Amino acid sequence: MIRLLVSVRSGAEALVAARGGADFIDAKEPSRGALGDLPPATIREIVERLRDAGLQQPVSATIGDVPMHARAQIIERVEALGQCGVDYVKVGIISDSDAPDVLDVLAHCGTPVVPVFIADRGLDRALVAQALGSGFAGVMADTADKRAGSLFESVSRVALAQFVAQARAARVMVGLAGALRVEHASALAALAPDFAGFRSAVCAGDRSAALDAVRLRALAGAMRVAQASYGRPKRPDPPRGDASAASQGLVS
Repeated sequence: MIRLLVSVRSGAEALVAARGGADFIDAKEPSRGALGDLPPATIREIVERLRDAGLQQPVSATIGDVPMHARAQIIERVEALGQCGVDYVKVGIISDSDAPDVLDVLAHCGTPVVPVFIADRGLDRALVAQALGSGFAGVMADTADKRAGSLFESVSRVALAQFVAQARAARVMVGLAGALRVEHASALAALAPDFAGFRSAVCAGDRSAALDAVRLRALAGAMRVAQASYGRPKRPDPPRGDASAASQGLVS
């Protein structure tokens, strides 16, 4: 089944998401951009609130919208968030001349990183291939401009299917995000990524509004119905040397 990643901006929202059907909790400030960063103290609070409540969903956090040429800043933020108790740190990857070096540094930084390919102008298959061969536990495709439409308006379904297939062939977990809504449930079920990321769809208003438990439950239900029409693809085996990922529910 496709797992739901829900972005939250506070400990209170994290509890709503975890109890409402989210499989992954993603710490993010939506008012600060596609991968808007939260203060480390808030990220630590999110992790602590979940664990104190006995909720064990994996937690990711984003470093913010940092340009590829600011490599030192990227690494500094990754290291800072890695100390907040999160399971994964998400880093936006923009297709430019600095991106290959950034991926190489991230692959050897000692912190579990998930590269998020910013796909407003399509996906760079060479960069994706580099990431898939670098030992990352997962990869994602997302969009920067949420007002321009969903991921499906930025990337063709053929390209998205290739992205998912490329990751599966490499035994790397793959996720899709980018202004996704309930009406995209069938398209997501057809592509069958390992997880799909949501924020706008589960807010009572735009993505900067409060998380809505009713909308989240409706989304989870719609995803279950859509997936019932499709077969369940074989999920990738855990990356070598990363048995902990399976125990955290990220790989099965």
